[in-house]
Amino acid sequence: MKDKSTELELISVTKRYGTTYAVNAISHHFKPASYTCLLGPSGCGKSSTLRMIAGHETVSDGAILLGDRDISKLPPAKRGTAMMFQNYALFPHLTVTDNVAFSLKMKGTEQKQRRAAALEMLELVDLTNLADRLPDQLSGGQQQRVALARALITRPSMLLLDEPLSALDPFLRIRMRTELKKLQQELGISFLHVTHGQDEALALADEIVVMNNAVIEQTGPARDVFNAPKTEFVARFMGGHNVLALPEGHFAIRADAVGLTTADTGKLEASVTAVEYQGTHVSVTARGMGDQEITAVVADRLFFDNPKNPGDRVGLIWEPQDLHKLAN
Repeated sequence: MKDKSTELELISVTKRYGTTYAVNAISHHFKPASYTCLLGPSGCGKSSTLRMIAGHETVSDGAILLGDRDISKLPPAKRGTAMMFQNYALFPHLTVTDNVAFSLKMKGTEQKQRRAAALEMLELVDLTNLADRLPDQLSGGQQQRVALARALITRPSMLLLDEPLSALDPFLRIRMRTELKKLQQELGISFLHVTHGQDEALALADEIVVMNNAVIEQTGPARDVFNAPKTEFVARFMGGHNVLALPEGHFAIRADAVGLTTADTGKLEASVTAVEYQGTHVSVTARGMGDQEITAVVADRLFFDNPKNPGDRVGLIWEPQDLHKLAN
């Protein structure tokens, strides 16, 4: 059952540093008990937004509602949120169990009770057998799970994650994505996860909130944001798309919806500038009318039946229904 107390709403939330806007009057209602990714390039305002929700940054203007409470002026411990930091911030001299139980110790919970709660959390993240180790005796992935358990022990309405996978190697990052998603579904609370990785957001998010230049550029289910970008920025930032300047306006088209043919039979004539073999497919980049670069992603078998090389003239083809009109 979805709990109303996990509903987060931002109302014209603004963060100013002098005359510079880090976050400029953003409003958004987050779905309860969902996994949401705040996605955007460095400096877009996503981490400032997360830190304002957590209480680690003050709000210049606007309100942050969690359930029916305005939490924007409350100290972090009173908000009903918990934050997992990028560097995990584990205490090196404390065991795994004592790290996880630390916030309960600060609240004055007696030792037996906080140890039982910590062991319950360690079981949730599959670390019971490492309960007595110190942080430097753990791998990066294990340290991350300790940080997760420590954040969850307060039973927050919402877990805030600031680029939690950035310190992990690529293989472990993919494994931890699966664990995070599973954990969110098991707990039934909202996860709000900041990332600049498009693949990470697509893999994890029920909803993606794309930020750019201190504002929200687009929101929606992961598949909708990828397949139907509303602006040129979103189309380019999400990757996998071309932006075409045609007489009727600007359009986005997925690279895998662009095909190759002979130069005289395509919708657009172009010259191949780069060919990159990527295993199951080949990425062919060509420069056409108006000096615009367009990438076609072609199945490897199809490409090698009629291979292309840089300098070759080709025709680019697509189906009209695969063009997606952009707002700008």
